[in-house]
Amino acid sequence: MAASLISLYFWIVFNVSFIPFASTEDENQFIYHNFYVEPRLHRQGEASIRHNGLLQLTSSDHQLLKSNAFYPSPIKFNTSCPRSHSFSTTFVFAIVGGVLNSGGNGMAFVISPSTDFSNALDGPFLGIFNLSNNGLATNHILAIELDTVQSTGFNDRDGNHVGIDVNSIISNVSAPAAFFSDIDGKHKSLSLKGGNPIQIWIEYDGAEKLLNVTLAPITIPRPKRPLLSATLDLSPILLNSMYVGFSAATGALVSDHYILGWSFNKGGQAKSLDISKLPSMPVRSPPAAKSILERRLISIVLILAVVVVLITILAAVYFVKREKYGEINEDWEREYGPQRFLYKNLYKATKGFKDKEVIGNGGFGKVYRGVLSSNEEIAVKKVSHDSKQGMKEFIAEIVSMGRLRHRNLVKLRGYCRRKGEFLLVYDYMPNGSLDKILHRRTKLSLNWFQRFRIIRGVASGLLYLHEDWEQVVLHRDIKPANVLLDNDLNGKLGDFGLARLYDHGSTLQTTKLVGTFGYIAPELLRTGKASTSTDVYSFGVFMLEVACGRRSIEQEGLTEEVNLVDWVTGCWKRGAILVSSDPRLEGLYAEDQMELVLKLGLFCSHRNPAARPSMRQVMQYLDGEVTLPDMPPEGVVIGLFSETNGALESEITVCTTMTLNALLRRERLMFVSYLAVLRDVDEMRIEESQSLARQSWKKRQRRVAAANNLGLVICQEVATLAYTCSVAGSDQLDVTMA
Repeated sequence: MAASLISLYFWIVFNVSFIPFASTEDENQFIYHNFYVEPRLHRQGEASIRHNGLLQLTSSDHQLLKSNAFYPSPIKFNTSCPRSHSFSTTFVFAIVGGVLNSGGNGMAFVISPSTDFSNALDGPFLGIFNLSNNGLATNHILAIELDTVQSTGFNDRDGNHVGIDVNSIISNVSAPAAFFSDIDGKHKSLSLKGGNPIQIWIEYDGAEKLLNVTLAPITIPRPKRPLLSATLDLSPILLNSMYVGFSAATGALVSDHYILGWSFNKGGQAKSLDISKLPSMPVRSPPAAKSILERRLISIVLILAVVVVLITILAAVYFVKREKYGEINEDWEREYGPQRFLYKNLYKATKGFKDKEVIGNGGFGKVYRGVLSSNEEIAVKKVSHDSKQGMKEFIAEIVSMGRLRHRNLVKLRGYCRRKGEFLLVYDYMPNGSLDKILHRRTKLSLNWFQRFRIIRGVASGLLYLHEDWEQVVLHRDIKPANVLLDNDLNGKLGDFGLARLYDHGSTLQTTKLVGTFGYIAPELLRTGKASTSTDVYSFGVFMLEVACGRRSIEQEGLTEEVNLVDWVTGCWKRGAILVSSDPRLEGLYAEDQMELVLKLGLFCSHRNPAARPSMRQVMQYLDGEVTLPDMPPEGVVIGLFSETNGALESEITVCTTMTLNALLRRERLMFVSYLAVLRDVDEMRIEESQSLARQSWKKRQRRVAAANNLGLVICQEVATLAYTCSVAGSDQLDVTMA
């Protein structure tokens, strides 16, 4: 009986002694000096509480384990108030490595909307994520990982680091485990798996959106400087109800993961842990003695295994890199060595051609910003190029254009070629393209002086390309998107991906139609033959776009498209050409200069290529050396032309509205209805358009016979021209009727 009473006495003393070790002042604040008290943690997996109140998450006795332990009640976060997202926690942990003090794999403090991690994986996933949900925004998980195994597949920096993970096992920010010594004034390294207790403080300020993580051995007071400090908005992560706790996992390597004490407070500073009240660590027993032969055999097996793994990894890395950085490099390219870039260098310079490095996106490929190892900024344009035909000639031209030197041309530094891709490397322009400033909402704006300087600079660069270099260079894609601005907002013509060159006195042989709709000269649509005159046409539209602040083709309403050249001409006809100037200039410009640019733009974009000026004449007009000829707006609008072929043997160069009206007075109704057939057809109905045009043409032939009797032969030429345009495509017909 006495023995029973004594046992009862010790049982009561034992349980009462644990009462002050844990307390829960409210549902959002608690402190544990051991875990053998209420409220008991919700545990899964191999997590257990030892006799002295020590929480053990994993054991080094087994591989491929995952365990977790969470506070049983959810923490309430008010998602409508940023300050309510604030929290503070501190806990003491210890990681005891297994064989040869190896760590596996690590543990983490976790905030999660659920305590069910049954689908999570062990090993590097730390029992939190799996292959299918890793990285999903729907996870709503924040984890502070204490990682003791380097997983290269997850961008781990080493096998002893602390990381902040948001919805993914790949850390947003991480650092080697260390603590700041207030005495020495620097961080000192700290081994996570050394078996010694370590205290960690995690604090988040919802108002400042600042997350701090601080580490230190329990024998040292809390350092003044955190190990990690990251600006993070956790409002999308933290829901109204969240659980807090711990997760740990092992893989092929094993460890014992312990939690000695834990304090948490939502909305305030977590209470300090009394280190003297924490349970002690278990005493590690020395490993059983092994024979010398057994130790040698184990060492040999381990060494061989490591060698095999290393060889396998190196081989895999070699083949992956060869595929990743593979290039096409033929013997004939050796002479272009200095102008050729290694794809590996361009890949690293653009951070793997990430979308966040894209600075331009056109119909012919994306442009990426890059920084070479020499800290030089470059722009890299990727162009699809699957055809081998003409590749040698194309590269020869690209390398030749790399020798262009003019202050208003973006320098083409070189190229790189791989399967299915062609990369052009240019100097980087910090202020981006002119198109962005003209047509997008940016902080940067251009006054008239800057715009005129850009126009003149691009004109000077084109003159150099057309007449002053050793060969004629046709750009073939002049538009604001291809004019880049340097630090001083000087315009530089770039993107020579479509450019072609040929000797002075000869003509370009290619008939492939390239360019951007709205900047393509009418004769180029019909013949596909580019010339300096087609570049001048594009430059004329470019001038109007810079002066007016409107795109070459603008959508008005659901179906109507307004051509910039026609719109400016309409303003000129009404005697108010300055009305077409960009309203953002607020009238702050030299009127004679603005009028010169607008009329010269129309002059350059004349329908008749023979009527357009050369770039040398354009420079003379812009510099005031020559006065722009006085011409009526009607002469600019009605410019019918033709190429000598089997269908047409004569050319109508310029007809005024009055002349055309007089010649076509009798044929007006028939001709207008014929044009309406062509104009009403979109790209999806080209074949139907041609069929209707041929029917209209038969009717037209009968009317032409009567017209010939009256001596109106020119009507036949106009109708023949219209039919020729309709067969080539309805977009090529643009005849303005009075």
